[in-house]
Amino acid sequence: MSQIRAKIRAAFHRSFPHQFRRKTATFIVATSAALFVLTLLTTPVSADSNGPPNVVFILADDLGFRELGSFGQTKIKTPNLDKLAAEGMRLTQHYSGNAVCAPSRCVLLTGKHPGHAFVRDNRSTPPEGQLPIPDDEVTLPELMKRHGYATGAFGKWGLGGPDSTGEPLRQGLDHFTGYLCQAHAHSYYPPYLWNDGKRIDLNNSPAVPGHAGLADGADPADPHSYDVFKGQDYAPDRINAAAMEFVKTNRQQPFFLYYPSMIPHVALHVPDEELKPYTDLGWNDPPFTRERNGYTPHFTPRAAYAAMISRLDRYVGNLLSLLDELGLAENTIVVFTSDNGTTHLGEEVDYTFFSSVGELRGLKGSLYEGGVRVPTIVRWPGHVAPGSTSDRISGFEDWMPTLLDAIGQAENVPKNIDGISLLPTLLGNAQPERPYLYREFTGYGGQQTIRVGDWKAVRQNMQKGKLETELYNIATDIGETKNVASDHPMIVKELEKMMADVRAPSTEFPLIPLDSPVKKK
Repeated sequence: MSQIRAKIRAAFHRSFPHQFRRKTATFIVATSAALFVLTLLTTPVSADSNGPPNVVFILADDLGFRELGSFGQTKIKTPNLDKLAAEGMRLTQHYSGNAVCAPSRCVLLTGKHPGHAFVRDNRSTPPEGQLPIPDDEVTLPELMKRHGYATGAFGKWGLGGPDSTGEPLRQGLDHFTGYLCQAHAHSYYPPYLWNDGKRIDLNNSPAVPGHAGLADGADPADPHSYDVFKGQDYAPDRINAAAMEFVKTNRQQPFFLYYPSMIPHVALHVPDEELKPYTDLGWNDPPFTRERNGYTPHFTPRAAYAAMISRLDRYVGNLLSLLDELGLAENTIVVFTSDNGTTHLGEEVDYTFFSSVGELRGLKGSLYEGGVRVPTIVRWPGHVAPGSTSDRISGFEDWMPTLLDAIGQAENVPKNIDGISLLPTLLGNAQPERPYLYREFTGYGGQQTIRVGDWKAVRQNMQKGKLETELYNIATDIGETKNVASDHPMIVKELEKMMADVRAPSTEFPLIPLDSPVKKK
């Protein structure tokens, strides 16, 4: 018990992990344009005549921990991603930035955990977009651009609408194609997308809404009643093509490609040709008719959801094949992960049928494991061992220092972030245990959690003024089924103190009762 308390206290005193990086080697990589000085945390990576590595960062949307074959899925086919895992490393205790889209992406792009990040929940800013990140936030694309990288993002942004401070081209991106607004991205057959600050019309007339019901009098047992939710111009195809064109255009220079896909976020929109491999399986697949609420109906929702993930897998395969074709694969870091866990909309996405989060508790919107532990793969030929696995605890805030470290810019990691470089782990070297991993979320009732080693403290319903702390031992109870807080009061006390000390109050997203008094009814 004393050892556990010592570990927790030590973790608190290491609340600023950037001060504890270890640098053990420096060497020079020659390129045709400049000299790149690499300071690594561990043994040197062999020099590469192609220069600093390219980075392709692929972010799925609402993909659950067990929804890839390489992470235990048995019903949905993901051959390209499974191959990527076989060629790289699986991170089995990696945590998204938060439990829903916008705050998770904010953590990813700023390197700050949710107790320091500016965006801590989804918030729309009509007529289009979400609360923008401010000008003074330093983002990963800005840093990559500063160090000579061409930068592009393709997919769903969610951190600022048109003409806002968070608009992609104002946050370090040379190019952006996709949706600025998360609500706009609920339709895969929209009327337009954004391309470098301009609207481009799609061939969807009429556009398919993200939220709508069957027509009055339509027969829910007739598959043709659902044809109204099928469009002509599938936006993910456009986005995948734009991402590939970015690679072709920038193949002669280092590039950073951020690919925040909309898939498999509902609505269940996918071309019919993708459905057949799953409808042929004979699943008992009752239609989703949207009798109460939700997104748009689908005649075969299980097949549609599986087909969407397989479509994403195909897009990833397209990119990987292009890297091979252009001779770039050996010098490209590819990261694949998800912004949070599987949606909780069970009538649309049958997460029980697919065992989407497996043995984990919680879904999207929850800070229990199923809402934030996400499937993560890293491939870097010659550096990351094929078929390797790491169970080291890590999170989205770690990608900024990791990628800067990998391109030889460790000394230029911002000092005010919370991330810790994962490079030693990716290279197969020993790395100290993460001091702590902190998450807070004002949505879904208000939540707070911190993990130190195997201990995880959780608070729920905080916006109602509740401060009761649950305690779980993740090593022995991965499903968070047994609250052992009453058995370990001293550990609970230490973790509660840490949860108070490692965060800063937010005026935009106050976590009640920590940031403001409880309102009386």
